[in-house]
Amino acid sequence: MAGKRDTSKDGLDNKIQTFVLTNFKGVWKFVQSNQSLARKVNKTLINSLIYKIPTRPNPYSMMTLDEQIPDTNIQKKTDTYTSWESLNDRTYIGRHLPPDPKLNSQKNLPKVEDLAILFRKRDGKTIYSSKSTMLFPYWVQWFTDSFLRIDHNQGHKLKNTSNHEIDLCNVYGLTRKQTHLLRTFQGGKFKTQKLKRQDGIEEEYPLFYYADPAQGKVDPQFNGLYEPVNDEKRQPPDKKQYLFAMGVERANVQIGYVMLNTLCIREHNRLCDELVRSYPDWDDERLFQTARNILMAIILNIIMEEFINHITPYHFKLFADPAAFTKESWYRPNWMTIEFDFVYRWHSSIPDTFKYDGKPTHIAASLWNNKMFIDKGLGALMEETCSQPGTRIGLFNTPDILVELTELPSIRLGRQLQLASYNDYREMCGFPRVTKFEQITGDEFAQEKLKELYGDVDNIEFYVGIYAEEVRKNSTIPPLVARLIGIDAFSEALNNPLLSPNIFNKDTFSPVGWEIIQNTKTVSDLVNRNVPPSDKKYKVTFDLQ
Repeated sequence: MAGKRDTSKDGLDNKIQTFVLTNFKGVWKFVQSNQSLARKVNKTLINSLIYKIPTRPNPYSMMTLDEQIPDTNIQKKTDTYTSWESLNDRTYIGRHLPPDPKLNSQKNLPKVEDLAILFRKRDGKTIYSSKSTMLFPYWVQWFTDSFLRIDHNQGHKLKNTSNHEIDLCNVYGLTRKQTHLLRTFQGGKFKTQKLKRQDGIEEEYPLFYYADPAQGKVDPQFNGLYEPVNDEKRQPPDKKQYLFAMGVERANVQIGYVMLNTLCIREHNRLCDELVRSYPDWDDERLFQTARNILMAIILNIIMEEFINHITPYHFKLFADPAAFTKESWYRPNWMTIEFDFVYRWHSSIPDTFKYDGKPTHIAASLWNNKMFIDKGLGALMEETCSQPGTRIGLFNTPDILVELTELPSIRLGRQLQLASYNDYREMCGFPRVTKFEQITGDEFAQEKLKELYGDVDNIEFYVGIYAEEVRKNSTIPPLVARLIGIDAFSEALNNPLLSPNIFNKDTFSPVGWEIIQNTKTVSDLVNRNVPPSDKKYKVTFDLQ
């Protein structure tokens, strides 16, 4: 039963800011209409979001948990102090708060298996989002997978394989060698092929990764692209034949991911055509590198102006203004943190079933299944994706297949990494510590289960607590998740080298590329210029209309 949440621990400043930004729509419309005033307000609001949390450099990283001094056989005690190496070795995942071995001693925590009830759907009922289409969770999985990359070859999960930038490595590869394997070295383009969809019209796709799918034999031109995912259950031969050669090992995982990767590959090649028309003397390398820069700037623009504004409930629409922030104290090198990884584990935003070609289809059918995408084509699949809702982010809403695969392992990982408590992170983020379960959620069933499992609010773990909170009206994510994204999303994006004032200009992107960047604000812009000319204009949006 849903009751009214006790808001006494929301914090007065937080309440005032939310109230002002979610009311007075006419005032905010006037502010947005004045460019000079809008820039000042935009800077103030973005800074206010980022400065809610201590900014980089973070005093800790996962190096504090490593039981062995790197590159030696010397064992050390787990420490919680700052060292020069912990401030600079970015092969380790960053962290905002130091380890808390006391919380993770297991004495105050329930068995991980007992927590499954917090994520499974009640009576099998799915809670759909009132704001987001399925493009929203597809986009989140795709773009975060390029920089939130825990090294699963490390038994202790302390390291990452990330470049710590929104660099589209899922499209271009993590290394220069991987990038080279995907290129034609002619006209700056990616290697692609034409494939027919069900209606006979051809569209552009990446090349297939396997030369002999039945034997698992990789096409020799892609040897060394990445370590294949050796899971025959997820990659049976009938699906292997359609897997594409793309930037990272998980790029074929789900049709939403493949759809967005393919969109970027088409746009890159389209940009090369635009550039060669205007600059016929440019060689292959300059065409490739300039198209890559343009595409990354476009994606950064969409993240900050379409994706972020979809998340927030505010009437003022935040926008990218890179030059405004270069003197801020948060303007520091990027370093992905474990907390940022956890606040983007939105497994509950994916429904059990979705409509494909108008028919209910289990989400498992869309895993490693590029034939579904090829048959339908980019525009039609994207429009069908945007015609149906995603599901609400929070407890009691994760598909059964993902509870055991993703939710419980996330809790185990949090304990292994000795993450501080939910209340500790509230305090760090400028929220008062909760003292009652009713201050987290008004859902009486959730209150009952949290109390039964944890006994005291101070025992609630970070991963459970952030998703137990209620989603604010007209928002898509709970408040503490939003607060943590404020520091790591805006500051990470605005710190991208391409957005530096001496780089973000026509010299870097070319006059033609600069104009394309300025005139591309949405995913819809990208999709509708990368489908066959005979196709209609497709409706593409994060927002349910």
